[in-house]
Amino acid sequence: MRIGVISDTHGLLRPEALSALAGVEHILHAGDVGDPAILDRLAEIAPLTSIRGNIDRSGRCAALPKTEIVELGGSTIYMLHDLAQFDLDPVAAGIRVVVSGHSHRPSIEWRREVLFFNPGSAGPKRFSLPITLGYLLLNDEQPTAEIFALT
Repeated sequence: MRIGVISDTHGLLRPEALSALAGVEHILHAGDVGDPAILDRLAEIAPLTSIRGNIDRSGRCAALPKTEIVELGGSTIYMLHDLAQFDLDPVAAGIRVVVSGHSHRPSIEWRREVLFFNPGSAGPKRFSLPITLGYLLLNDEQPTAEIFALT
């Protein structure tokens, strides 16, 4: 199962992001959406699970959950915006993948048996950080992740 993972759009959904997400089976948005129209557009591509980030303070984006647990492709995925607020033992909880955003820095890291994945930021350019999103590849074996540069 191929999952598109996007974060920190901050009100900007780039055409390159839409093209990169075409054909995925599910989309995860890890917060800082910035505009509920982004959620509508992503949901046209594939089923969507989204959480709120620190800028999502009003309207429909503020009503998003702070964290989410979703089962996809045989893996339990825990979503939160800011990894600094992660306060549970993922192995004990049966979590296979932790998806976060907030830092705008893409990263793929294994901690014990858990994949920690931050797709980076797909929104407005910030400092010298790249503009990216990511993919989770889930099957019966070990999940994998990849970063995709948008520009």
